[in-house]
Amino acid sequence: MDIPNNPPIAVAITLFVVTLFLSLCLHFTEAQIGVCNGMIGDNLPAKKDVVDLYKSNGIRAMRLYSPDLDSLQVLQGSGIKLMLDVPNEDVQSLASDQSAAMRWVKTNVVPFASTLKYVVVGNEIHPSDKQASSVLPAMQNVLIALKSKQLENKIMVSTSIDTSLIINSYPPSNGQFNNTAYITPIINFLTSNGSPLLVNIYTYFAYISNQQSISLDYALFTSNGTVVTDPNNGKNYQNLFDAMVDSVYAALAKAGAPNTSVVVSETGWPSAGGDAATVNNAGTYYGNLINHVKQGTPLKPGQTIETYLFAMFDEDKKPGPKTERNFGLFTPTKHPKYGQLNFS
Repeated sequence: MDIPNNPPIAVAITLFVVTLFLSLCLHFTEAQIGVCNGMIGDNLPAKKDVVDLYKSNGIRAMRLYSPDLDSLQVLQGSGIKLMLDVPNEDVQSLASDQSAAMRWVKTNVVPFASTLKYVVVGNEIHPSDKQASSVLPAMQNVLIALKSKQLENKIMVSTSIDTSLIINSYPPSNGQFNNTAYITPIINFLTSNGSPLLVNIYTYFAYISNQQSISLDYALFTSNGTVVTDPNNGKNYQNLFDAMVDSVYAALAKAGAPNTSVVVSETGWPSAGGDAATVNNAGTYYGNLINHVKQGTPLKPGQTIETYLFAMFDEDKKPGPKTERNFGLFTPTKHPKYGQLNFS
């Protein structure tokens, strides 16, 4: 093609290249670090103050576990991208009734579409849970609703699992899903729609459940050198986070989805309430994690891991062990627990 003799074609090609470049820049400059905004507390700041705190700390992504209208409204125009959950208790109704999914999207997504990046259909639903058979049809119905509003290319639909669905995770390349009948159709949906698998990854819980085999340094990113070498592929691991993420990638490959990406939809370390739960350990974990995720993992070197820290605040009404109420990066009075973490 003789470009100089075809100015209109040259201009069109130039515009295409510029547009592609800008779109790639926008994609790659989206926040790699987000923070989950849990709300199980009676002493938390006002919704506007929360969004202002995100902005003032350079936190450009939020996970919200239910469609809180006040939060959704305040987020508009904030520049913060949102991961919005369909709560577990709503999954069955959205699965069984397309009109319910249409209403949910019309109410909670359409008015706030410019802010949303993901709709998360269920959090840590296990194959034995009553909602398990509803996860995939609910995802399908939500996607149909998004398509009816021409939003399917702007907002991705996924679900968030925990690592109990992964077995044989040592060494990481042996990782596989423990219930393929449950997870494979979900993975097929993600793959066909270009959506990532969302995974909640906690090195803290792995460490406290197996301190005989896992060192604190390995869990906190403070090991001085290689701790684990995977004999199957020769990959070297200096921290547990990478090993856990790569076990998910290995499981995805075995499920026929080697190119499906992983987003870490929760990770954190408690500052009180249990073994190794100290301010120093938590601050070390968060700081090292933030600095690390842009590097990728041994299986996916250089591939930034989009990661959501858990959580913005301590939640004084959260049930369970005391550690569950002490995952906050900030106190309810908006003071940082760990100095000035560089979220950007």
